[in-house]
Amino acid sequence: MFEALADALAYDLLGLDPASAAGAAVHFFIQDVTKILALLVGVIYVMGLIRALLSPERVRDYVRGKPRWLARALAILLGAVTPFCSCSSVPLFVGFVEAGIPLGVTFSFLIASPMINEVAVAVLAGVIGWKLTALYVGTGLLVAWVGGVAMERLGPERWVEPYVWKLQAGAGAPRAEVRGLRARHDFAWGEVREIVGRIWKWVLAGVAVGALFHGFVPASWVADNLAGNSSPFVVPAAVALGVPLYSNATGVVPVAEALLGKGVALGTVLALMMSIAALSLPELLILRKVVRWPALGWFAGILAVSFTLVGWVFNALA
Repeated sequence: MFEALADALAYDLLGLDPASAAGAAVHFFIQDVTKILALLVGVIYVMGLIRALLSPERVRDYVRGKPRWLARALAILLGAVTPFCSCSSVPLFVGFVEAGIPLGVTFSFLIASPMINEVAVAVLAGVIGWKLTALYVGTGLLVAWVGGVAMERLGPERWVEPYVWKLQAGAGAPRAEVRGLRARHDFAWGEVREIVGRIWKWVLAGVAVGALFHGFVPASWVADNLAGNSSPFVVPAAVALGVPLYSNATGVVPVAEALLGKGVALGTVLALMMSIAALSLPELLILRKVVRWPALGWFAGILAVSFTLVGWVFNALA
């Protein structure tokens, strides 16, 4: 359906040549924008219906007081089902700190939330298939667990800004449980409008980058510079490139699709995706209001090393 629509608009309506770089780029853009937005609306609506039954405050209170391993697992699970980018995860991160949840557990949430969520998983699976999606999710969960444990061993509480400890846990009125089918529909549709309204520009930007790469970057250049596994510096370079390219996991999908289509190694693509989604300069600047620079330096360093190792391992296995 999406391919037929892209054919009609790019080739029939606009009259572009399918064999041209512009034709390939515009076709890629139309097909991916329609596919990703359709998946976004459907998945966010369904998850909105589920979230109408459960407030974030109840989830946070449930995590508090649990054994460390269980609290970490629950925090990662919460991060994996909240469609937040790295910057919008920070307020809930602060709420976790205020509630007395260990900071190492909270960092696990902060890693998992922007990198893995049900929206990104559904979109990623629809674009590149379930096998590659499962690899991305599995490695993302592992990085969130290991990264949180590593931060915990460093004792990051000493780097939290003093005012955070003075904030009362659970400040603000908790959201009441939504009752009734109509109210739940309204809540779910409100989730669609709010989330899609917040991330649509990142979707368009990501698809545009992917389309330009798909249409205008020669496969021979990719093969010579990115596709091979001979140089160990390709993966760290991909991680470093991803830090300033702020987006969420959904916006990264079309870029990953274009890279894989050009023959870029799977590990390199995974490392780039994780870096863009979970390690961004805007996120670090926002986090600076909560924790001091030493914590941010260790956080960024642990993630950069983790993403690089993931890339090297998957490139070696491939």
